[in-house]
Amino acid sequence: MRVLVVEDEEMLADAIARGLRQETFAVDVVHDGEAALERLAVNAYDVMVLDRDLPRLHGDEVCRRTAASGTDVRILMLTVSTTVAEKVAGLSIGADDYLAKPFAFAELVARIRALGRRARPPQPPVLERSGIRLDPHLRETYRDGRPVALSRKEFAVLEELLRAAGAPVSAETLLERVWDENDPFTTIVRVTVRGLRRKLGEPQVVETVTGVGYRVR
Repeated sequence: MRVLVVEDEEMLADAIARGLRQETFAVDVVHDGEAALERLAVNAYDVMVLDRDLPRLHGDEVCRRTAASGTDVRILMLTVSTTVAEKVAGLSIGADDYLAKPFAFAELVARIRALGRRARPPQPPVLERSGIRLDPHLRETYRDGRPVALSRKEFAVLEELLRAAGAPVSAETLLERVWDENDPFTTIVRVTVRGLRRKLGEPQVVETVTGVGYRVR
């Protein structure tokens, strides 16, 4: 899942991003409303965590323009206000969910995951294919009943491949959905898939589809 964090308090934004990356999300961070719209114009995000009080362009306006654009990104609005009127106002301009500051990080993660599920076709809570069992919430992976310890990126790549249900996923799509903008472009997908194959063991289930990408057969 790819998340855009829009928060002008840089220390808070960095803390949120670090925590979400630990949860295997790909995360980009900006600190003002205009920068948020620029990122949304060039990248596909599942969820935007949007602070309401932003410089240059207010979060409400970012929310309105994003909702009006028809994009599939889900909007989780953050604000210091806890009044019902403020929550209703935020939801009425296009936000999908609302979280008041200060918040528990576990709740933020749970709400992002819930919004991410709404941004995609319905999927079972546990993904299974070809003897692989992957639980996105517990971050556990098994191959034929054997636990497999994966890195965060290996786990995220495998999750994307399993969600494709046997259809090939291009390296470009994996880059977009698993890595954020600070990660290197080069051969990182191929290297990650190589490590994933090694850890999953024989017989190999992650196939290369020549000229297309990768799939779990």
